Amino acid sequence: MEDEKKCKIKILKDGPYIVTGSVPLSEKIIIAKGKEYEFISGCEFPLKETYSLCRCGKSKNKPFCDGAHEHYDFDGTETASKEKYKDRADLYEGSDMYVSDDGRCAYARFCHRKEGNVWALAEKSGDPHLRDEAIIAANDCPSGRLVAYDKDGNTTEKQFEPAIEIIQDPENEVSSGLYVKGGIPIESCDGEEYESRNRVMICRCGESRNKPFCDATHVMVKFSDEK
Repeated sequence: MEDEKKCKIKILKDGPYIVTGSVPLSEKIIIAKGKEYEFISGCEFPLKETYSLCRCGKSKNKPFCDGAHEHYDFDGTETASKEKYKDRADLYEGSDMYVSDDGRCAYARFCHRKEGNVWALAEKSGDPHLRDEAIIAANDCPSGRLVAYDKDGNTTEKQFEPAIEIIQDPENEVSSGLYVKGGIPIESCDGEEYESRNRVMICRCGESRNKPFCDATHVMVKFSDEK
């Protein structure tokens, strides 16, 4: 637990993410299986105490920063709300569960299952199978947009260990955001911290309108970390 407290992502003004605390870094690839999606493992990176991740999308050494932000006049102004998730999210009541939704979509598509999306499944959650499917759809969302609760207000979300995953999305022929897991604190360039959460996706294409969080703009701009 002491090591977890040392983990941090510090956002530099118009610059990169500085990651400290020996946070594991790896790659995950979104693949389609019929109407559902899952992650498969890609490459892993050597464990380092501190490293800098590109936030402007222009580094020639992605995912790491190479100073390109200084040459591209990168505007990294943070525009995301620092309100807590529960204060921002809408609560949807299904027949036997609740789903909260803060609208922060990274277009990872895990909210879709073979038998419907998370909202439709929650409406039919009196069926135990469909309730389980709704829970999977909510909990697998890497952006943290969705959280499933039972009627007593308890969540069954798995608590992750601190890690950062670089997401690739070959179906859309793009590279996606950075999946931050396990409640790693994210410190704004002004020194204030965003709420620590089990799952969030932060932008690495440099084009999100909700920085530092991913808003799926990488799909529109066809961001690739191979360029």
